[in-house]
Amino acid sequence: MAERVQLRGTTVKIRNPFLVFVWSLVTLGIYYVVWYYKTNRELRDASGVNVSPVVAILAITVGWVVIVPPFVSWYRTFARISEAQGAAGVTNEANPILGFILYVVGVFFLPVEVIYAQDELNKLWRQMTASVTR
Repeated sequence: MAERVQLRGTTVKIRNPFLVFVWSLVTLGIYYVVWYYKTNRELRDASGVNVSPVVAILAITVGWVVIVPPFVSWYRTFARISEAQGAAGVTNEANPILGFILYVVGVFFLPVEVIYAQDELNKLWRQMTASVTR
């Protein structure tokens, strides 16, 4: 079960990265879409990052019609994670280029980018929790 943390008036989850990957496969991508929406919403609400979770979802789902939007959305999501980590004081920030490469690999094989993204989000939420409790 995911650990729930209260930050800036919203609840975020510290999820097991491997389970996010497994659930994405088991549900044939349904959990993947729900997880993507929730993580972008958590980034917006808890970190103050400028993102519309609905637009992010549209980009990775119906955006495939034009091919480019999912790639842009995932790159920007990793950039948002990195931006939020920098603002929170995480010393080893996420690398948007590495995340994007993992997404490209995931398009052809398995969605391995969710493992990296969730691990980086967990670092962010733990750092923010630590700064609030100090």
